[in-house]
Formats: sequence, C-alpha cells, structure tokens
Amino acid sequence: MSSEEFTVTPWSVEGDIDYDKLMQKFGTEKISPELEARIEKITGEVHPMLKLGYFFSHRDLDKILTEYEKGNKFYLYTGRGPSGKIHMGHLLPWIFTKYLQEKFDVNLIFQLTDDEKFLYSDGKTMDDVSKFTQENILDIIAIGFDPKKTKILIDTKDIKRIYPISLEIAKRITYSTVKAVFGFENSTNIGMIGFPPIQAAPCFLPSIIEGRPTPVLIPAAIDQDPYWRVTRDIAEKMGYPKPAQIHSKFLPGLGMQGKMSSSIPETAIFTTDDDKTIDKKISSTFTGGQPTVELQRKLGANFSICPVFWYLRYFFDTEKESDERARKCKSGQLLCGECKGNLKDATKPFLTEFKKQREKAKDQVDKFMFD
Repeated sequence: MSSEEFTVTPWSVEGDIDYDKLMQKFGTEKISPELEARIEKITGEVHPMLKLGYFFSHRDLDKILTEYEKGNKFYLYTGRGPSGKIHMGHLLPWIFTKYLQEKFDVNLIFQLTDDEKFLYSDGKTMDDVSKFTQENILDIIAIGFDPKKTKILIDTKDIKRIYPISLEIAKRITYSTVKAVFGFENSTNIGMIGFPPIQAAPCFLPSIIEGRPTPVLIPAAIDQDPYWRVTRDIAEKMGYPKPAQIHSKFLPGLGMQGKMSSSIPETAIFTTDDDKTIDKKISSTFTGGQPTVELQRKLGANFSICPVFWYLRYFFDTEKESDERARKCKSGQLLCGECKGNLKDATKPFLTEFKKQREKAKDQVDKFMFD
C-alpha cells in the first residue's frame, strides 16, 4: 500500500488517512467554526477535542443543536465491539461522550456488539467474546458516565429489546445496498450480512423508550459511519428522526500507519498495562524523527506522522504546549527521546488513576444495565 492509499471500513483501518478525502468519500461535513460557536454558546466552552480537530466531521449536528435550542433533548448513542482489551485510542471518544452527556444533560445508550465480534472473528468463541464484554464494561463505567442517565446494551443479553426494531429496519434494507456499503462477498457468513440492522436498532430505541420521535447523536470514530448511512436512508420512512453523528479521527497506533488495534498488542497502550509495559511500548514507538541526533538537530522531525506527538496533543498537552512542541520538533530543537519521556511521565499516572476507577466499577455494573 502506497503512502497515498488508505482503507477505512468498520473492521479495518489501514494506511495514511487523508481525512478531507475520507469526508468526500463518505459524504460527511466538516465541523465549522460556526458550529463550534453554537456549541460554546450552549456549553460555555469548546472542548479541546473539538478545538484541536480530533472530532472533525458530522452529519446533522446543526439540526441536533437547533432542536436542543428549542427545548427538545436528544439521546447519545455510541458503542464498542468487544474484541479484546480496551486501549487508550478507545477512551478518547468515550471521554468526549461523557462531556456531551454532562454539558447537554442527556441520556446515553452504550451498545456492546458481542454478536458482531463473534460473527466477524474466525478464532474467537462466544465465551471469549463474553469475557471481553464483561471486562470492557468496567472500562466504560470507569470513564465516569452518570449511572442515572446511562444504559449499557449487550446485544445477546438484550436482544428482545432491539430485535423488533431491527426487524423493521431489515425489511427496508436490500442485500444490494449492504453489499455495496460494506463490501460483503459470497464468502461472507450470513450472520454478518444480517448484522447491520442490529447495530442500527439503538438509533430508534430512544423513540420507543420516550414514546415520541427522539433525536439521537452518535459520537464515534468515522470508520463506523457506513452503519449510520444506511440507517439514515430508512429512518424517516419508519417515522423516526435521522440519527446524527459527530465523527472522530483515530489515535494513531505505535507502528508506522493505521489506528491502534487490540488485535496487534504492540500498537496499543491498554488500560491494564503496567508501568514497565508502558515504558517498553513507548520506548520502541515509531516516531517522525531522523536516523541520528545530528540530522534531527539539522533537519528537524516530522511531528505529523509521530504517534507520540498525537498522544500528547490529544490526551495531555494544552493547545499552547502542543503547538510549541510542534514548532520545536520541526526546527530540530526537540528530540524524540524527550517527547517519549514526556509521554511516559503523563501516561503512567493517568492509567494508575484509571485502574482505580476501573476497580470501583466492579461494584457498579448493575446500575448501568437495562432491567
């Protein structure tokens, strides 16, 4: 794969992603300064993930804000496919979702697609997926969502709640549509072909719960957009509002290209990693630096392709600190070892505190489950 090629699907992200081209391909809109200003007017701030462009694209976010300004609250809906342990790349959209829940004072449905991960994986048993599901729940709760306004939906456990809705969705979507959108082939198992309506069902569940058409905003990485594209096409025919989305970029993996992946452990820092493992992973991380110190001092480094820079920018640095880091990196005043040291010093206490919250979550699980 050349540096100009990239692939983004719900199951695979590869290459050096051009987010402008991706928006064109998916047909989404860039989050404008005007939209940011409207959010600031309501919430009193522009969240750093918006300001720094981590959340960068949307569908109908403007309409969600208009309805909210009229006094019509929306639901948040996001999810997780429990295919492995949670890494720091997963946390960023969840942290932003918590911000949205707090600032807009709204309910959240968090879907765990254990069925999809069983169907998609050749090597995982349902028992394997169930274990990851239970572990992932602890990470979700550790983020700090309001238990009074948050429900975790497990597909296999809560199927009775979503199956009637998914049937209505399935009846309106043709095989030719999902084949074109998801790239299904003759070798694709029929479980995967039939899965998209299950993932779409929580878009309309809030309307069922509230007994009236209820808008939904989905904060998620842009690789999940194909699911909502097909859902939006049939929403109004079913009498529901089209689900709106706000899309994030990917926290880059510790390798040369692509996002962090639970299936490639060396590319990710997991929430359960100990200090020694964190040190080892960050020390061996790919960077945008030169082969030697002398060359870096002379030519500078490329922060734009450096995972260490983006970890620090999205998680730990202020905007001012990050911009200064970029300037020094580009000019050769800053060496990769210094940035790696900064990242180690910030990541270890962050995850130490997160693990404490994760441990406390073990006693709170029931509060987050559907009855």
